[in-house]
Amino acid sequence: MDIDLNSDLGESFGAWRMGDDTAMLDVVSSANVACGFHAGDPAGILATLRGAAERGVTVGAHVAYPDLAGFGRRHMDMASSDLRAAVIYQIGALQGLAAAAGTRVRYVKPHGALYNVIAHDERQAQDVIAAICAIDPSLALVVLAGSPLTAWARAAGLRTVAEAFADRGYRADGSLVPRSQPGAVLHDPAAVATRMAQLVREGTVTANDGSTVRIDAESICVHGDSPGAVAMARALRERLTADGVGVRSFMDAEEGVAA
Repeated sequence: MDIDLNSDLGESFGAWRMGDDTAMLDVVSSANVACGFHAGDPAGILATLRGAAERGVTVGAHVAYPDLAGFGRRHMDMASSDLRAAVIYQIGALQGLAAAAGTRVRYVKPHGALYNVIAHDERQAQDVIAAICAIDPSLALVVLAGSPLTAWARAAGLRTVAEAFADRGYRADGSLVPRSQPGAVLHDPAAVATRMAQLVREGTVTANDGSTVRIDAESICVHGDSPGAVAMARALRERLTADGVGVRSFMDAEEGVAA
């Protein structure tokens, strides 16, 4: 049994530091690297990509709305032409930096508000899908497990990767608890590790109302910007290893690369 662990990295900006990319890259198997629209500056992004290349961590483009002030967490009703161009621009920029770092971009994971919007909004979802197909249709798309986005992306020929969140609360319908509500972000490493062990073993998580929700996921995200993120990721990986679960990139799993 294997599972991918991913984290949002490359999000520091100038003197403003976000997370500990070096430590997190020693734990995760996939890195969602910021592309400069919600966070990240070129030098910091390049350093993160080099760290990923050194450790054999798979790299994905963490594309977002152009929202540095709001860290990409504010909904934007962008015109289709603007959104498609923005996604192409971000992927292309990261591909260039990745090549310089000795690695390559293998997948796309939208960030923040864009991620949540395209999980259910078909118009913006199709814009993101069209952008990926235009620049590199071999890229996989990370999607919220159980969301309509999965079918839309597959219909366009994209490979999808269903994702669960280690440090986010779930509602009874399988959606994430909004960050504005209590219980949206979880902070106890041991509790999170136990919760994700249940996910891998049984394919379920406990929702915020106590109900059991079915989540079929190939990858688990630990947010790099959460307090204690590295400790949480380490606790999760240690628990999975103790349970006999291998941690490797979903791209390696697809290609049959040994863990």
